[in-house]
Amino acid sequence: MLQPKTRWIVRKGNRENVKQLIEQLQFTPLVATLLVNRGIDTVEKAAHFLQDGTLFDPFLLNDMDVCVERIKAGIEKGEKMVVYGDYDADGVTSTTVLLTALKQLGANVDYYIPNRFSEGYGPNEAAFRYLKDAGVDLIITVDNGIAAIREAKIAKDLGMDVIITDHHEPGPELPEAVAIIHPKRPDSTYPFSDLAGVGVAYKVASALLPTPPEHLLPLVAIGTVADLVSLTSENRQMVKNGLERLKGTNHIGLSALMKASGINQHDIDEETIGYILAPRMNAPGRLDDASLAVELLLANNREEAEHLAQEMNEMNRRRQEIVNEMEREAIEEIERRGFENDSVFVIGKQDWHPGVIGIVASRLVEKYYRPTIIFSYDSEGNLAKGSARSIPNFHLYNNLTQCRDLLLQFGGHPMAAGMTAEVDKVDDLRDRLNGLAFEQLTEEDLIPVTELDGVVSLENIDLYGLEQLQKLAPFGTDHPKPNFLIKDIRLSNIKKVGSDLNHLKFSLTDGEHSLDGIGFQMGEVADHLSPLSNVSVIGELGINEWNQIRKPQIYLKDIAVNEWQLFDYRGQHPLKRWIDKIPETNRRFIVFDEKNINTLQLAEYSEDVTIIRTIDEAKNCPLDEKNVVLIDMPESENLMTSLIEGKRVHRIYAYFYQERTNYFRTLPTREHFKWFYLFLVKKGVFDLHRYGRELAKHRGWTTNTVHFMTKVFSELEFVTINNGIVTVCDIPKKRDLSESPTFQKIQEAARLEKLLLYSPYRNLKYWFDQYVSTETIKEEKIVWI
Repeated sequence: MLQPKTRWIVRKGNRENVKQLIEQLQFTPLVATLLVNRGIDTVEKAAHFLQDGTLFDPFLLNDMDVCVERIKAGIEKGEKMVVYGDYDADGVTSTTVLLTALKQLGANVDYYIPNRFSEGYGPNEAAFRYLKDAGVDLIITVDNGIAAIREAKIAKDLGMDVIITDHHEPGPELPEAVAIIHPKRPDSTYPFSDLAGVGVAYKVASALLPTPPEHLLPLVAIGTVADLVSLTSENRQMVKNGLERLKGTNHIGLSALMKASGINQHDIDEETIGYILAPRMNAPGRLDDASLAVELLLANNREEAEHLAQEMNEMNRRRQEIVNEMEREAIEEIERRGFENDSVFVIGKQDWHPGVIGIVASRLVEKYYRPTIIFSYDSEGNLAKGSARSIPNFHLYNNLTQCRDLLLQFGGHPMAAGMTAEVDKVDDLRDRLNGLAFEQLTEEDLIPVTELDGVVSLENIDLYGLEQLQKLAPFGTDHPKPNFLIKDIRLSNIKKVGSDLNHLKFSLTDGEHSLDGIGFQMGEVADHLSPLSNVSVIGELGINEWNQIRKPQIYLKDIAVNEWQLFDYRGQHPLKRWIDKIPETNRRFIVFDEKNINTLQLAEYSEDVTIIRTIDEAKNCPLDEKNVVLIDMPESENLMTSLIEGKRVHRIYAYFYQERTNYFRTLPTREHFKWFYLFLVKKGVFDLHRYGRELAKHRGWTTNTVHFMTKVFSELEFVTINNGIVTVCDIPKKRDLSESPTFQKIQEAARLEKLLLYSPYRNLKYWFDQYVSTETIKEEKIVWI
């Protein structure tokens, strides 16, 4: 057995719909199954999905006409305007998009991004008063402002107009502003509600300009992917178009950043944005001042842009170091304070960097699969700034709303949020949220989930199908990169690879077809996969290109073995080299000879050791769902079969330590016995102690052989032995050698060694299969929907 790390939820679409897409649109079974399982289950829907559709009319957004009219009136009057942005990648790209459009119209415009550390997220009174003193007439927020009830009123009292463009969850009360451009307004009729902040900014820019500013779509793609909003409908279209333009862009700032990041511009995709560009775009706002990123995107000088890009690259490196250290400290805090059993983690510390607490929260969610809030306390220990990440069945914004009395301010989405609280309210917040989680979450909700796009067989995985699959990109939130399940397949060529042997390389085969696979950071799994086992795997399918050879490949995400496994460690000395590879949970060491506990230094594992001496002890030894380590050899086959028969073991580790082997020991033949007996008859009396060694040397035997034959003769009453003096009996009964217990024991030991210790792996597995129960082995954690 090998349990998967997550629950597997497999979509199961209508087979008839799959058949129609295959026949009418010439899709491969792989692509047709994926589309149907994602609800794109008709020919019309599939054709529409694959078309490059037009974007929705920006004037469908509430207040867009008022917004455009106010901005154009301000431009005509020469009013001073400010784009008020945010310090993350979405906010930085939003700021740049709207600022560029306004400058194109000739506006007198600048930008303002609050400092994460001294001002916090969103509008604040001090900033608005500063802008008023600077002569600003119109503030246009991007990627923030929907919660700025008080600040909007202050702006109005100061004589400034405010236009809010945002996409964060609106509260029960909206700010008093000239216009609120927000796809989630309660009265909104806009066809798509999940625009990123940069998507909303692009809509405003498109409404202001004679034609949509498609040259800004690369920025829209970066901000949209970075903010993890739904990558469906209009977002998908904007990201797709933006990626195509990004591959050929000559934008000075973006080109410099891609160069500094080591990106091949022509191969850029949504993963390049998510894992390389977006973190660098976020780094200045996390560690210092987000204006650095805006200046890069606005740069007109290539040399200046390259300098800024290198600076952002270095900031990102520093950010990674800080995050790694904070993650380690956060895990220590959870363990130290005994929070492991909490349903929601809420922790904080005074010296934690407030710019990266969101990243650390994400990592803890990934590790523990619990909603997590990380707080950074100010130097005086009075104020706590927090960042939260969640899991699917715990709506962060809604639950934080029920804790509003404990928070000074908050905002966000179902899966992510930011907040400020007094430090002495943090414990109360933890208790409140855990109480809410107790009411809302089941035990299953706290087990990680992997959603799969269907079951696929090896025969349906080929280059043509994978090329079709790639046409469904870009992938992201709500349209994730496809993961498929391959069931009951055989693994081969399993090995650890990489400089630290931390990756897993393997092949899958059904006997006729094969598929190469790689599991990054899964090298340890090799220790838990035995030959001949059927496995089920899940992962992403892709194309591996190497030396101009293109082959299908699976990128492993999880693996399960739904049958008992045999691990062969026979003859591998010492035991200490591999014993720690055995999972500590449900581990059971079986010892048949008690002295081997000391011989093999098993004292430290004493709680897991069971000594089996009798048939009854073997039968009564509970081994169901255990990982059984057979330390040494039993005295008889019956003892072994009594131990395992009918039991639902998960794994058997065969070691079978023998101090001295019997199978390869030279046993005397019947001719040897005949000669030795006639020799004793002739002598009548023989001093074994005095002359045994000399006789053995003369015959080319070992001394043990002489002693062994003598003991057999004694048990058969052919001779007597007294203090080493062997005397032949006068009239011995005619008896066969096999009647001697010693002869029987040595023959049984040799036969048992041949069966258990020296048989090929396949034969040993077959022998165990005859006795181990497989009736109630648990199935993989698969849910079909």
